Amino acid sequence: MAPTSLPLNLNFKITATATKLPELPENIRNSRVLVLGGTGRVGGSTATALSNLCPDLRIVVAGRNREKGEALVAKLGGNSGFARVDIDDINSLETALKGVDLVVHAAGPFQQAEKCSVLEAAINTKTAYIDVCDDTTYACRAKSLMSRALAANVPAITTAGIYPGVSSVMAAELVRAAESESEDKPERLRFYYYTAGTGGAGPTILATSFLLLGEEVVAYNKGEKIKLKPYSGMLNVDFGKGIGRRNVYLLNLPEVRSAHEILGVPTVSARFGTSPFFWNWGMEAMTKLLPSEYLRDRSKVQRLVELFDPVVRATDGFAGERVSMRVDLERSSGRNTVGIFSHKSLSVSVGISTAAFALAVLEGSTQPGVWFPEETQGLPIEAREVLLNRASQGTINFAMNRSPWMIETNPKELGLGIYV
Repeated sequence: MAPTSLPLNLNFKITATATKLPELPENIRNSRVLVLGGTGRVGGSTATALSNLCPDLRIVVAGRNREKGEALVAKLGGNSGFARVDIDDINSLETALKGVDLVVHAAGPFQQAEKCSVLEAAINTKTAYIDVCDDTTYACRAKSLMSRALAANVPAITTAGIYPGVSSVMAAELVRAAESESEDKPERLRFYYYTAGTGGAGPTILATSFLLLGEEVVAYNKGEKIKLKPYSGMLNVDFGKGIGRRNVYLLNLPEVRSAHEILGVPTVSARFGTSPFFWNWGMEAMTKLLPSEYLRDRSKVQRLVELFDPVVRATDGFAGERVSMRVDLERSSGRNTVGIFSHKSLSVSVGISTAAFALAVLEGSTQPGVWFPEETQGLPIEAREVLLNRASQGTINFAMNRSPWMIETNPKELGLGIYV
């Protein structure tokens, strides 16, 4: 299936109500999609978003908790069903993948996973694949299966969630816009992320955050790979309307490496922050008080999650679950451009974002192989605007290729620091 050719507007701005989404062809509307981790917050949100975007899709919610799965299926309607699947059991996986057009792997956390069993099963059964991986090691391991995916004629996209995922596509568009303007060259790309509390995404994102604290941060400075301490290098960043200024800290995220290598930007880094403010203090303290070996141990981190989860749930009740992504590109001409994406709910927007990638793959946009979202073989240039239109539904603020002052609440305050 060939993607629809669309003229891409480098300065498009999308609002929740103004955008009419393209109608899906009938053969895609009848596709069968398996959502692994469908009983969790991210997978459940993805299944719901897929059903809303395309009610005719046959969605299979897969997980270990039948009660939760069947409760979600009841809400999704007659085209959905539940399957009990153990992602650590290759036979269970391959049985579940029979007759499936696309598998969405949302059964995190991905940190410290020893193998890409779902992707391997997808390749073995010739099933299209996406995942919401946010771990550098896992993403690189997925890419190592490129030759097998090519031989099996299987299209796959790794890191295809909200961040990384939609943020990676935003970065690719900022770079493309810069390169289209005479000899202007991208020089520095910075990803800034903010989520209130856990964003309603629950224990999985808490475990992910703790595991990331055990990883040395990889960034790039003028083409040189450098390593930094996790949750260091704090910056106070203006996320604009609905979010305001927030403190963000360095984390080891896969889009840093993929943006550097694929988009060719010499200086790249990623930062994340949360609220209330004391959670940032707590995260920073953990990196100083706990050995990195402890924070890389999934069983020990799981015990930490169980300890903190009641407090986090209580805090989430008043913190809310807003999410914002700001992607900044500095150019050789001295001009800076920004992409901004803010939503009132991470648990909703991560599902919509993942569903947008799922539909792009179903539409035939993705070539056989394992790709990052920035790669045109994974998501062609002409498919990016459609994906961003879908992903930005319900946002409180979304804009691309703007000057920083156009999106900031107080443009006179620079405060972006001198860090990578």
